[in-house]
Amino acid sequence: MDEMTKTVPIVIPSYEPDDRLITLLNDLNAAGIGPVIIVNDGSGTEYDELFSQAAKLIEPNGGKFIAYRPNRGKGRALKTAFQYIADNMPDALGCVTADSDGQHTPGCIASIIAKLRENPESLILGVRSFDGEDIPWKSRFGNNLTVKVFSYVSGVKVSDTQTGLRGIPFDFMKDMIDCKGERFEYETQMLLECAGRVKITEVPIKTIYDSKENHQTHFDPFKDSIRIYKILGVKFVKYMFASLSSFVVDIILFSIFCKMLAGAVPEAYLVQVATVLARIISATYNYIINYTLVFKSRAGKGTSLLKYAVLAFVQMQASAWSVAGICFLLPMVPKTLIKCIIDTLLFLLSYSIQQKFVFSSKKKKS
Repeated sequence: MDEMTKTVPIVIPSYEPDDRLITLLNDLNAAGIGPVIIVNDGSGTEYDELFSQAAKLIEPNGGKFIAYRPNRGKGRALKTAFQYIADNMPDALGCVTADSDGQHTPGCIASIIAKLRENPESLILGVRSFDGEDIPWKSRFGNNLTVKVFSYVSGVKVSDTQTGLRGIPFDFMKDMIDCKGERFEYETQMLLECAGRVKITEVPIKTIYDSKENHQTHFDPFKDSIRIYKILGVKFVKYMFASLSSFVVDIILFSIFCKMLAGAVPEAYLVQVATVLARIISATYNYIINYTLVFKSRAGKGTSLLKYAVLAFVQMQASAWSVAGICFLLPMVPKTLIKCIIDTLLFLLSYSIQQKFVFSSKKKKS
């Protein structure tokens, strides 16, 4: 069975839906798109009748209705569906996830399926445009901010980090069953997991909302944003830990070498020798931590080590010359303050360079 004939189930996580779910299912049936897997993510009993209608629409076409209580979040609903597909549809090409609130048309869903068939190893994102005046401010502001933060932290540029319309390859889908995240932050975590593993391909889709006032969303701009930024922050905190611990290692080794080499190395060269030896070891330690823990790189060790060494040298020279130049121009400003500012800026710039060039192993988007 080739990619053009393999099954591509549609996964719809749903919490407290309205009649737009039924409309979507009728349209999918009319278009011959399916099977559909619906996960009732802990909706109240008042929604049982609507879900009963939904089940009757999808089950004759090989679909599956899954329900549980209480509400566990979109991430858990997606994982539940992924597990069902892995267990019961082992020959599937992958799956396409879609929302139940009417944002994703059968035409858009079909375009994601087609692109997944063309790129069976890629994560396909149906990306929305957030430029229109009819877009709810929560969606516009939240996406624009998250895109910028996500790009800096991950080194992956995507146009829509929270799109619910995605084509997911089968093997990657199985890996995502154990991925962190239970609610909306899960979709961001999925994108982070792509780095160095799965190429991302974007497909423009329609942006549909009823109105600024009436559009219903279960995304909490405060709570869910905190969860998303917490995931993004973990990676940067690891980077800070690697840098700070490398500094501590460097200072400790410098002190040790000064004592060990006293008398064996001329006093005039003792500090220089101890500094170089300590820096070589601490830099190697920092490289290993960044490679394995921070960026989880799949780049070749030799190539990334060479790039890292060049970056470290350039960063050291940039710091020295920048501090010296500014101190010359602004002699009244304390040298320590200038160095702190310059090194902080270089620290942030170095993170981005390491993310995109030093530890990057492949192009991640097309």
